[in-house]
Amino acid sequence: MSTLLALDTATEACSVALLHDGKVTSHYEVIPRLHAQKLLPMIQQLLADAGIGLSALDAIAFGRGPGAFTGVRIAIGVVQGLAFALDRPVLPVSNLAVLAQRALREQGARQVAAAIDARMDEVYWGCYREEAGEMRLAGLEAVLPPEVAALPEGAVGSWFGAGTGWGYGERIKVALSGQDAGMLPDAQDLLALARFAWARGEAIVADQAQPVYLRDKVATPKAR
Repeated sequence: MSTLLALDTATEACSVALLHDGKVTSHYEVIPRLHAQKLLPMIQQLLADAGIGLSALDAIAFGRGPGAFTGVRIAIGVVQGLAFALDRPVLPVSNLAVLAQRALREQGARQVAAAIDARMDEVYWGCYREEAGEMRLAGLEAVLPPEVAALPEGAVGSWFGAGTGWGYGERIKVALSGQDAGMLPDAQDLLALARFAWARGEAIVADQAQPVYLRDKVATPKAR
């Protein structure tokens, strides 16, 4: 039976989750700007509570973005450090997908429009549908002005809005059955998605772990 660790620092929330002996344990805190100080102690505590060491891990999953640039880099730095030291593979998971998975768990929402406030008057946007317990991307993830956000072509049925991007809700022209504009990604939902990816053999080596910012114009200098 696999032992998987998941961690996420891409938003104001800092969270870790562990699958061991078929049991999931997790810790979640909303602690803006304290992720770098808190993440490793949270991991150590979770492992200690389970009575295992880092060497028991089979793989490490992480929120690969989109989200706060600094937060995403913290997660990747910690994951690569651990994975290199342990010689373990990693599982990158979209933070928009994690939001959708949390909406499925908490709200029973099977179609979710996930949105994270991207600042600069934009949102990170992705639409997801549930398939056999896993929220799967419908269309593409993007960063865009709230007014441009739309459901996938041919979308029918009810959709739930999840994430801080819905703070721009009055500007997003999408009809919803409900929404939670305060919802943040949680590592236990990241872990749920990572278990599907692990079962499909989608783990990668640590040095292939890359952040997904979506906003290239910030991540890279503009060409003259």
